[in-house]
Amino acid sequence: GLFDVMNTPYDRNEWRLFIDGSKYSLKAALLHNGNEKPSIPIAHAVQTKECYDTMRKILAKIKYNEHQWKICGDLKVIGLLIGMQSGFTKFCCFLCLWDSRAIDHHYVRKDWPSRSNYEPGKQNVSSAPLVN
Repeated sequence: GLFDVMNTPYDRNEWRLFIDGSKYSLKAALLHNGNEKPSIPIAHAVQTKECYDTMRKILAKIKYNEHQWKICGDLKVIGLLIGMQSGFTKFCCFLCLWDSRAIDHHYVRKDWPSRSNYEPGKQNVSSAPLVN
């Protein structure tokens, strides 16, 4: 594949997948852990937005399930990858069940229950997670 063409040995544990989008495009690149090797752009989609369906297509094209790289990205990208509903939602955190509408508890309550699952249709999860 790509690493053969680059004449570079491949170990999936040495790389992480970075996904980011702008207003009109979406890009994915492999970043080397330790930054000893240059980053490798592996996907670029023009005139697309950061959305669940686009993420699903990109992950399929780059064969993410085969490689299982660690993923880094902004909070919106991570939320989309685990199936979270975008926009102003009640449970917008992908780590815990922080209630964005419980204004009386903001800045007062410190402990919120952790998310135990990502079941579509519950707690602002709109789709099945694309990654583990």
